[in-house]
Amino acid sequence: MHLHESELILNEDGSIYHLNLKPEHVAKDIIFVGDQDRVEKITTHFDQIECSIQKREFKTQTGTYKGKRISVISTGIGPDNIDIVLNELDALFNIDLSTRKVKSELTQLNIVRVGTSGALQKDIKVDDFVLSTHGLDLNGMLHFYEQNNLENPAIEEAFISHTNWTTNKAKPLVISNSISLQNRFKDDTIHLGITATAGGFYGPQGRVLRIPLADKSLNSKIDSFRFNDNRITNLEMETSVIYGMAKLLGHNAVSLSAILANRANGTFSKNPGRTVEDLILFTLNKLIA
Repeated sequence: MHLHESELILNEDGSIYHLNLKPEHVAKDIIFVGDQDRVEKITTHFDQIECSIQKREFKTQTGTYKGKRISVISTGIGPDNIDIVLNELDALFNIDLSTRKVKSELTQLNIVRVGTSGALQKDIKVDDFVLSTHGLDLNGMLHFYEQNNLENPAIEEAFISHTNWTTNKAKPLVISNSISLQNRFKDDTIHLGITATAGGFYGPQGRVLRIPLADKSLNSKIDSFRFNDNRITNLEMETSVIYGMAKLLGHNAVSLSAILANRANGTFSKNPGRTVEDLILFTLNKLIA
């Protein structure tokens, strides 16, 4: 199938539209960060940087860390940006940009999100790390795609029942991570749990400034949800869509979060920069192991 110019949009230099990248600019092992300023906080540890490219909030640097080629890409905030980044990254590897046809042999990427988050459980301390076993999708973006067995129906139905989820909102989805990447990154120092992914920072995460919430008790329902040994550890805006898009496209993904706040205890990290730096070094050294 030939993809029309309106569907696969390229810049005048042949780079992909939003990311401004060509295939040679990106490694198969990729670290996602939300904040463009965090890209260089990671690549400052690299042996060398071969390219640095930015368009809008999407900043990419590719180089080597202890001999391993890695790309670091800032996605910006939210599910819509993840939709852009993962579709365009996949196109760089799996679509021939000159013929606009999908390649017969597909390349699988390893994607690791390094982010910050707030914990929902009292026992997860600020400055701890969380590895997301699943992403709980509360934002609805993935419903625009054929879901092809993304779902974990038993957990989803339990969550819908526990929260009395309204049909006015998109049906929650629970998407698992890549077990191969989870096994590479988990150790005794890191919490495992479900990460809820909201479509916004204020109302969708239970914050009230001037607009009342439709369900004032939703956050407490999320906090108290249990399914077998699974609980919801933290709340942010990207993980479930990274997991869902990666799974649909045939890539591996895992999400790691530095816990800067505990919403159950009302506490915030005294040195958030140090905590993020610790997670960066943890991630880089696990990625090359």
